[in-house]
Amino acid sequence: MRPSTAASTAGRMPQRLVLVAFMGCLLMIIPCFFAAVWKPKLDPLSSPNLQLSVTTSIKIQAVRESSSISDRSGSEMVVMPISVNEDEAELTNDTEIIRMPPPEEEKGRLNMTFTEAEFSNSTMDEEQKNNDNGIYPTTNVKDATKPKQEFILATGKPKAEEGTQEITSQTEGVAESKITCDLSERRSDTCVMHGDVRVLGYSSSIILSKAPQADAPGEENTWKIRPYARKWESPLMEIIRELTLKESTKPADTPQCAVHHTVPAIVFSTGGFLGNFFHDFTDVLIPLFTTARQYRGEAQFLVTNFNYGWIKKYEQILRRLSHYQIIDLDRDGRVHCFRHVHVGLLSHKELSMDPAKSPNGYSMADFREFLRSCFSLKRKSVSAGNRKPRLLMINRKGPRSFTNRREVASLARSLGYKVVVAGPEETKNLSRFARVVNSCDVMMGVHGAGLTNMLFLPTDAALVQVIPWGGLKYACGHDFGEPAPDMGLRYLEYEIKEGESSLMRQYPRSHPVFTDPLSIHKQGWNVLWSVFLNKQSVRLDVRRFKGVLQEAMNALPH
Repeated sequence: MRPSTAASTAGRMPQRLVLVAFMGCLLMIIPCFFAAVWKPKLDPLSSPNLQLSVTTSIKIQAVRESSSISDRSGSEMVVMPISVNEDEAELTNDTEIIRMPPPEEEKGRLNMTFTEAEFSNSTMDEEQKNNDNGIYPTTNVKDATKPKQEFILATGKPKAEEGTQEITSQTEGVAESKITCDLSERRSDTCVMHGDVRVLGYSSSIILSKAPQADAPGEENTWKIRPYARKWESPLMEIIRELTLKESTKPADTPQCAVHHTVPAIVFSTGGFLGNFFHDFTDVLIPLFTTARQYRGEAQFLVTNFNYGWIKKYEQILRRLSHYQIIDLDRDGRVHCFRHVHVGLLSHKELSMDPAKSPNGYSMADFREFLRSCFSLKRKSVSAGNRKPRLLMINRKGPRSFTNRREVASLARSLGYKVVVAGPEETKNLSRFARVVNSCDVMMGVHGAGLTNMLFLPTDAALVQVIPWGGLKYACGHDFGEPAPDMGLRYLEYEIKEGESSLMRQYPRSHPVFTDPLSIHKQGWNVLWSVFLNKQSVRLDVRRFKGVLQEAMNALPH
C-alpha cells in the first residue's frame, strides 16, 4: 500500500529547507571569497611595484682617488672633526692643529632640471615653483604647441606670436648659416653651428635648417661628434654618446621648435673618466672654461652622459660659467632652437690650455684667477716674509703612499717648514681643501690625481712630484711637470730608486721589474698599472730627498 501524498510531502519538506539554507549560505560566502582572493590581483599597482622592485637596483661605477690618513707625529694636521685618539698625544707644542668645521647642512637639493618630454606641458607657475630654490635662474619655457605666446629662455619676456612661421636661415645677428668643424686637434673634435639650429636630444641629432637655393642645390653634409676631450682613447670614447650634426633644406625633416633660446649652447659629456680628480679638470673643467668663458655666463649647457653627482660637486664652477639650468640632453624630448651651438670642448694640453688657440687668448693664469673667485681663495702669489713656509704633504692611502711619512715630516720641519699632512678625509670637501692648498707655499706627493690640487696653489709656489719606480719619468712629467710653468709654479721632481720601492719585497732583484721596466710597459696599460702604480708604496731616502726640499725652499720668493 502506497503512503499518502500528505505524508510524503511532509517528509520532503525538511530536506528542501536544509537545501535552501545551504544554498543561501553559499551565496553569502562566495562573494566574500572572491573579494578576499581576487581583489589584490586586480590592483593596477601590484604589477608595476613588482617591476620596480627588480629593475631599480642599478650599479654605478666611479673612479676614485684615495690617499693616506694624516700623519699625527709632530706635523700640523688638516683634519676633520673626529674623536681624539692616542696619536694626538704625541703632538709637540710647536705643532698647530687645524680643525675644520663640520660641513654645513645642505639647504635643499641642487635644482638641476632633467627636462623630460613631459616638462614641456607644465605651466609657468609650476616651473617657477620648481626653481625657486635652485642655484640657477628660472628658465621660462612655454610649450610651442600653445599658440598664444612663447617665452624666451634668456629674458623671460613674451615673444610676439609667430604662428607657423619658421626661423629663417638668415637669423638676426647671424651672417650665414653654416657648420664649421675642426677634427684636426689631437684631444677633441669640435663643431660650431650658426643659423637656425635645432637640437633633438632623444635622437642625438642637431640639425641646421637651411633655406633651399635654386642656383646651388648642394649636398646636405653630416658630421659625427663624441663631445669628450680624449678622442685618442678609443675604448673609452665608445661609451660617450655620439651626436649627429647635419644640414637640412627639407622642411619635412626639420621638426618644429618647442623652446627658443637667445643665448648660445655648449654641448659636452660628463661621462668618460669623470670622478677622477685629474680627469675632472683636464678632460672637462679646463676645456669648458676655455670654450665658455667668452660668453660671461650667457650660455646654455646641454649635457650628454649626464652625471648628477659630478655636476653637484662642481656647482661652484659651473654656475659661474653658465647662468642657466643645465639640460640633460639624453632625457629631454623637446626640440631646442638656438642661433649658435658649440658641440664639443676646446682642449689643447694636459691640465692646461694654449693661449694662441683659446678665445680671447685665455691662459691658465686666467683659469686660476677664475678658480680663486669661485672658492674665495685669498692668496694670489707667494710673498716674501718672515713666516715659515708651509709644506703640504699629500698622503695617499694604500698604493703610492709614503710608508715613512713621519720621518719625512720631521726632516721638513728641521729645514724650517711648517708641515701640513692631508689624507683622504681632508680632501673630500673641495671648497675647504682648496683654501688649505692656497695657504701653502710648497706641495709634495707621489704621482696621482691628488697633485691636481696644484691648481689652487698661489703663483710662485713650488710643486714636488715623487715619481715611483718603473720608468715613469716621462709620463709623470707630462701630467704635472709640463703644466706647472703655465700655472706660474716651480716644478721639482724626485725619482725614487729601487731600494725606496716596496716592489723590492715582491720581486727578486733580477726580475724585469728592476732590470727592464720598459718590458713591463710593452705588456700594456693594465699590466703597467697593476705593477708600478697599484702595488707600489714609497719609503723615501730622507738623505737624498733633503736636497729637493732645500731646493724648493730656495725657489720661493725671499
